[in-house]
Amino acid sequence: MRDGVLLRADLYRPDTAEAVPVLIRRTPYGRAGSPGGASVDGLRLVRSGYALLVQDVRGRFASGGAFEPYWHEAADGADTVAWAAGQPWCDGSAGLFGRSYEGMAALLAAGERPAGLRAVAPHAAGSGFDEGWTRQGGAFQLGFVLYWVLYDLLLSGAGLTGPDLAEVTAAVDRIDELYADPDAVADLLDRLAPYYREWLRHPTGHPYWNRAAPRDSYPSINVPVLNLTGWYDIFLAGALENYRGIRRQGVETRLVVGPWSHCVTGGIFPQRRYGLAADERELDVTGLHLDHFDRHLRGRPAGAGPADPVRLFLTGADEWRAFPDWPVPGTEEHVLHLDGRRLTPGPAPSAPGSDVIRHDPADPVPTTGGATALPGQFTGGDCGPLDQRAVEGRDDVLCFTGAPLTAPLTVVGDTVLTVYVTPDAAGADVTGKLVDVWPDGRAELLCDGIHRLAPGAAPEPEAPGAGGTPTPGRPVAVTVRLGAIGHVFRTGHRVRLEVAAGNTPRFDVHPRVVAHHTVHHGGDHPSRLLLPRLAGG
Repeated sequence: MRDGVLLRADLYRPDTAEAVPVLIRRTPYGRAGSPGGASVDGLRLVRSGYALLVQDVRGRFASGGAFEPYWHEAADGADTVAWAAGQPWCDGSAGLFGRSYEGMAALLAAGERPAGLRAVAPHAAGSGFDEGWTRQGGAFQLGFVLYWVLYDLLLSGAGLTGPDLAEVTAAVDRIDELYADPDAVADLLDRLAPYYREWLRHPTGHPYWNRAAPRDSYPSINVPVLNLTGWYDIFLAGALENYRGIRRQGVETRLVVGPWSHCVTGGIFPQRRYGLAADERELDVTGLHLDHFDRHLRGRPAGAGPADPVRLFLTGADEWRAFPDWPVPGTEEHVLHLDGRRLTPGPAPSAPGSDVIRHDPADPVPTTGGATALPGQFTGGDCGPLDQRAVEGRDDVLCFTGAPLTAPLTVVGDTVLTVYVTPDAAGADVTGKLVDVWPDGRAELLCDGIHRLAPGAAPEPEAPGAGGTPTPGRPVAVTVRLGAIGHVFRTGHRVRLEVAAGNTPRFDVHPRVVAHHTVHHGGDHPSRLLLPRLAGG
């Protein structure tokens, strides 16, 4: 590298004396596994005439230097591309690809415009290391981040031995206990992963994060990008932002979104099967990569796939559809107002109403599926379209449900909740979930979000609220971005919204004391759910 650090890589080459293009995957998870990673057949890339370079990133396994997540990936990736493109076995053209961390590292390197880079294919990659990775809506993504740091220490070849290895192994084994008391491993992480405390110290938007933000590099990315992600992927919002931000620069960009989570790629979850067409293997993710790189590294014509740049799997209908862009043209606002415990279309209800929810840090609302990356992510047990009926039975979860649909409702785009809340003086988390209620009662989670209110978010005290529960401030309008979906609510199904004050361990508990929050609807406080309905869909 430019600072003299040596990074190790494995090189796979086709059996030819000719110079060929090179595809590069840079990983913190070890180059000894499948050379293409979790979703791409690396040897098929080589059989198709590409050299494949698989590199351990700085500070991991055989590579030198110290590992600091993302901080060095722009420069190191650019140096690696320039080196590989200049080798005698390479024809001077290179592509970058990879999943998750690897994909974001590829985008960061692309922002450096290294000599020879012709195309990038990030899979399940975020747009920044703060919002959407470390935090969401101001809340710390405890479930994913704590587990990733601990598990990565075991996987990464960080040289753990003796007591350190035993301590990290024990921490991973008791991760559920640590979610309730993350401070119990503070000393361990300060020793072995000091960056974790830095993430806690710096809120979203702090200049600290600017060292590793693909969204800040969009104006510099000048090569075609193929973005792949899943509706239940923890980095979905970032992948969609990457598509939009790079496309706005006039750069060719494509987008594929399937019914996948971060680790469930076959479209088969414990409680939901989306059919054979949903499987990444049936879709042929490796073929998508080859088509992308063949066009831009070799100048070959496009394959037989759809000409439109956006390809979405519409859940509910369980089929693939092609679109000309994202956000999808032709959508219109479909507004549903909170009305008692109902969701109603049309004007806001004139009669005011309110509900009080109690937040207990000793018994927070539990995470039940969604776009998570928790210890059960590899089997789908803790992520995706789980049935919400058990959590909906809690007295600290409010449910607002629409009437049975008389015709299908196709929703494609970002869903947003605007809700008026009088938060406790100690602060509040406001969470929302969008749910498809089947005729048999199954409540299938589609997407969810959170917005954190700091202490004192409500400006002035008021009289006590309903039931004598104190409401220490006036209502504030809270915008909760629930996430993007491509979903068809079928005839006879119902739209449901859940509102609560937490989602743990996906997010850290806030506040750390018992609190009461009042949710207002109707009258002067028209709380509402906004769905982007596809006209004629």
